[in-house]
Amino acid sequence: MSTQESGLVDRAVAELRAYIRRENMKVGDALPSEQALSAQLGVSRTVAREAMRALAALGVLQIGNGRRARVAAMSPEAMSILLDHTVYSGQLSIQQVLDVRRTLELRTAGLAALRRSDAQARELLEIVDRMFTALRTEPTLIMELDIRFHALIARASGNALYELLVGSYGVITRQTWAIGWRARGSQENREENIRCHERIATAIMMQDSSRAEAAMTEHFETAISVLIRAGVT
Repeated sequence: MSTQESGLVDRAVAELRAYIRRENMKVGDALPSEQALSAQLGVSRTVAREAMRALAALGVLQIGNGRRARVAAMSPEAMSILLDHTVYSGQLSIQQVLDVRRTLELRTAGLAALRRSDAQARELLEIVDRMFTALRTEPTLIMELDIRFHALIARASGNALYELLVGSYGVITRQTWAIGWRARGSQENREENIRCHERIATAIMMQDSSRAEAAMTEHFETAISVLIRAGVT
């Protein structure tokens, strides 16, 4: 793509975002057809298409073959890509990411204890039970259960932005999980890690925000310490 075309795409992206705001569009609302948008923006269909692809990559639009572009629901995917890139390119360290995540998750744990539904409280305890089972039969499943556990706490906080932010950290968990799992060494240490999740879930079930925050603090201090000992900085 030439410099001129790139500039046209950037302008089309800005105008599409302005159009969504001006029309007060909501999640799931369809944009005009590609042909109609190109005429409205005064650009070629190729430029309009690239602008929509750029907004889809940012999670603003949802596009699919044969379907008109629609306003996308909030998703952690775009932020996950950014976090993954910044860590692998050395712009952020794992410890810096975890420091911010710890701050967020202390708050989500406390809020979840106050706002969780009965179904969410039960699901957290069910995830912990599945972790204990997986420890004996399928340890690799524990990573996905851990990601689900933290995402559910963020959802139970009642603030969709916490859910978005915490959800984006799943990519970092996938980067560090195997290292931390090996560094815990013994079955006893690995079981204690799951018991820490159990303490968090129990505190949330009991609607004890102070205990939930204390248990989450313990969880992150242990996890960060394990990764530091394993050489992850």
